[in-house]
Amino acid sequence: MDNKYLEEIESSYSMLTIMEEAEKCLLCLDAPCSKACPAGTDPASFIRSVRFRNFKGAAETIRENNALGAICALVCPTEKYCEMGCARSEIDKPINIGGIQKFVTDFEQQTEMEILKKGEANGKKIAIVGSGPSGLQSAASLLQLGYDVTVYEKSEQAGGYLRYGIPEYRLPNAIVNYEILRIANLGAEFVFGTTIGKDITMDELKAKFDAVIIAIGASQGKMLDLFDNNPAVETAVSFLSRARDNQGNIDLPKDALVIGGGDVAMDVVTSLKLLGVKHVTDVVYEEFCEFKASKKELEGAQNQGVTIIDGYYPVAVKDNTVTFKHRHLNNELAIEAEKIILAVGQVVDPSNLDIEVENNKVLTSGYQTDDKKVFVTGDIVHGDMTVVWAVKKGKEVAAEIHEFLGGNN
Repeated sequence: MDNKYLEEIESSYSMLTIMEEAEKCLLCLDAPCSKACPAGTDPASFIRSVRFRNFKGAAETIRENNALGAICALVCPTEKYCEMGCARSEIDKPINIGGIQKFVTDFEQQTEMEILKKGEANGKKIAIVGSGPSGLQSAASLLQLGYDVTVYEKSEQAGGYLRYGIPEYRLPNAIVNYEILRIANLGAEFVFGTTIGKDITMDELKAKFDAVIIAIGASQGKMLDLFDNNPAVETAVSFLSRARDNQGNIDLPKDALVIGGGDVAMDVVTSLKLLGVKHVTDVVYEEFCEFKASKKELEGAQNQGVTIIDGYYPVAVKDNTVTFKHRHLNNELAIEAEKIILAVGQVVDPSNLDIEVENNKVLTSGYQTDDKKVFVTGDIVHGDMTVVWAVKKGKEVAAEIHEFLGGNN
């Protein structure tokens, strides 16, 4: 196996280069970068602190606003959010906010800073079903408000898609472990290998806790009918999980065809190339002008030599050969590959959770369901399915529960 899969692709700033990058900040009074961050991580404040070499203050700003700040620094599509708002863009290019955030959170870890503190106990208990990013953030927010928090996870480790989906080269397990340990140190109790509805019922949870948060993610890969029961076909979620679980030590095809154009598809194609698959082709429904993947992930795939064909969708498949038709042109193409991987979306599994899901979402204006003791967050509620949006939702559901339980009185 090529060990590039286990190596971070992006390099980090040094003390010299971090100061050079931070000094590009225009110190805007209205801070458009901070306004554009869904999680409210406040890049304007932490960049200002870095400029004055106050790295401790910068770390405090990040961590107090975002319990997963080190993870977001690595995987957040900053060009869609804070960097899009950066006023520096009108001069040359936006500040590398993600890079600065990574430097600060690395400093936080290296100096063993303990920023978040558990709030004074209020005697109330919250259960969280699922330990993905939104569940983890809601746990951290509630612990700081004085609640006892128990997180139920069906897998043997916490993290959800952070651990089982995002490739190691983008998000090392060491960072995931670091973030989760901080939340555990705040007092979160994790119960692993437990499936709600099977090992313990929702009614039992509601009887034991003052409120229950369902924070399940869209963890199952979507399969298209054309490809059903085809032994050459695997979903992106399955492939990424296998690769990560085995540190990249998996059987590899001599060539691969990937269908899909989001960030997950880019994770798949880049992983395949880093693992040593020579020929990787990605066929995408969207044309480049409407691409769903972040610019950074698309460029990363292209830099690895992935062949990307835009504007086509599959119309037929026979064994290892897929026929595609162009969306606008009267044109078809056929591609044969030893392995076919579908990155065409993910679905949630709400089985036995007593919630109604339509198109992967729970229809609620906020986070509270018709059952007043049950709240939802993460991929199954409104908003983007990104880590930074998961953090936003986790903070908001915690605030809604706090108000519901009389915490603001």
